[in-house]
Amino acid sequence: MNIFYRLLYFFQKRGFEVSRRIAERLGIRARVVRITFIYLTFVTLGFGFALYLFLAFWLRIKDLIYTKRTSVFDL
Repeated sequence: MNIFYRLLYFFQKRGFEVSRRIAERLGIRARVVRITFIYLTFVTLGFGFALYLFLAFWLRIKDLIYTKRTSVFDL
């Protein structure tokens, strides 16, 4: 059961990051983005979840490429 809670905590901590960042970009609440993904998943039988995973992957890659460095010596 402990593994289940670790996995749940991981997804809660990392999973909502995608919704929050999309909401900030669009200027709306993160709750609206999450509900939209949920409805999209039910209506399209999983396409919303696939889109969510794609956006999470894309944001992660973008963060790795465009990291802000505070100094020249951080390379």
